[in-house]
Amino acid sequence: MRRHRDAGGRLRLYHVRPGEGRERHRVRAQLRELVRSCSRQRHVPGTAVPGRRSELVRHAALVARRPWRRGHRRTLQLQRLGAVNEQRENEEKPIKIRAHKNKGAPLAVRQVYRAEACALALAAVLGATSAGAASDPFIDALPVGGAAVGYLLRFERSTYRGAERGADQLPLYLYEGERAYLHGTRLGLKASAADWRFDAFLAYRFEGFTRDRRPAVAEALAPREPGFDAGVSLRRRTSWGTPYVELLHDVSRSSNGTELRAGYWNEWRRGRFTLKPQLVLAWRDASLNNHYYGTAEYQAGAGLDAQAALYASYALTESWNLLGWLTATRRSHEITASPLAQGGLAAEAFVGFLYDFSPKQARWAPRISADGKPLIVKALYGNSSDCDMLQIMRFNCTTRHTVDNTDVVALHVGRKLIERAGGWPIDLAGFVGIQRHFEKSYQDDFWSVMAFFKVYWYGFGWERWGLHTRFGMGSGLSYSEQITEMELRDQGRRGRGNWKLLSYLDPSFDVRVARDTYVGVGVSHRSGAFGKSQFLGNVNGGSNYIYLSLETSF
Repeated sequence: MRRHRDAGGRLRLYHVRPGEGRERHRVRAQLRELVRSCSRQRHVPGTAVPGRRSELVRHAALVARRPWRRGHRRTLQLQRLGAVNEQRENEEKPIKIRAHKNKGAPLAVRQVYRAEACALALAAVLGATSAGAASDPFIDALPVGGAAVGYLLRFERSTYRGAERGADQLPLYLYEGERAYLHGTRLGLKASAADWRFDAFLAYRFEGFTRDRRPAVAEALAPREPGFDAGVSLRRRTSWGTPYVELLHDVSRSSNGTELRAGYWNEWRRGRFTLKPQLVLAWRDASLNNHYYGTAEYQAGAGLDAQAALYASYALTESWNLLGWLTATRRSHEITASPLAQGGLAAEAFVGFLYDFSPKQARWAPRISADGKPLIVKALYGNSSDCDMLQIMRFNCTTRHTVDNTDVVALHVGRKLIERAGGWPIDLAGFVGIQRHFEKSYQDDFWSVMAFFKVYWYGFGWERWGLHTRFGMGSGLSYSEQITEMELRDQGRRGRGNWKLLSYLDPSFDVRVARDTYVGVGVSHRSGAFGKSQFLGNVNGGSNYIYLSLETSF
């Protein structure tokens, strides 16, 4: 930042164009210098100094101001910077600093600034910003079209008396679309207008206990399984934070309960560190409370819970992030008076990592034709197999229909997200799919759906002879309308319960038969996380289908 007084005695600040490797702290330092200068001075319109280019920050022409107006001047300056930042923060290409020409006049200084750098610096200097919304900490975490994967360990001090305190595993799959999103345990649609945002979503409820993880006080009771809520939320982003309201209702026929939440988010950023505190008041109806905490002798009524949460993340690199958050909940008297509940606060702690594909997606974006990104369509037909997935992948066991003769037919649709990552023969694609289960005489046929990311490796040595092959590994989530015969038998043999939502794996080997067309063999695999994840029903086991497939792109 350079100061210069023109012939009229007015002080001007000139912004020196930075090099390619300028660090963030330099941007913040320059903005702080500007704010300190503006707090003592007043903006006066002016023209550029002859011979100078107009690489100037906002409010370049300044003159001295009386000391008692400094506070007011600082307030106006910050308001103006914030207003311009909000107007341009969603622009695809921020305005760059350059000269502006007026007809019949010399170069004039306009109030321009480097939007991208100032947005980052302003967030660091001013502290609180208005990212984040609703009770989902991953809202606004990714750009449109961005994807990420991660893993968390969850520790809980349960409301239930005598509940286990072991680590619970939680896989994370995130995708941010223009109108839809997947945020780990939440799937939703969104609509935005100015500072308002509306969401309609399905969310997993971390409450209750499964057949295999009963607390000591509930040994004689039927399982109180976690459920899935359908909900709507409305939030308004402000300069002092993000208040929101949410309405949720159980749609898994578990509790048939309803919950109304009113909360407040805020966010602080300092370099690579992000901190988001949250306060929530939650009104829960009698159906919800009684399902999870009622007994034959005690009927729980409606009540008001209070919760405080603190979410934190640290960016190790442009893609790797460490995550952690804490929640403390004060339950209503209707819950704490239950013979199933213990005293004190209910608490949760999460710690883990997140890998953000977004920077790589921008750097190694796939080729786009005039019609846009090609759509990948894959059809498959599979037979049930009692072989383990790893045995099938090594071709040590490929038997089919040995115990039951159930089959599946599926259709997967997706798009390529990354092509030739880092110059290596590695691609990444995202898929959603629908699968029909043919259970023959065992039970009625039913549907399942899945969403997953898939990595492809290719470029093997035999391609020099014209044989193009690839190996793929998909990972995501699968929700089944019913439990398959294979899973019922597998879990029954272990004396464990079943769950409709499980992890989904899709290893495959394909041979190219035409341009963008492949035939292949693979495994459609559903399973839990070895009984270590409440999100996956503490299931240990699953099902495998060996399939043949045909894939092409449009």
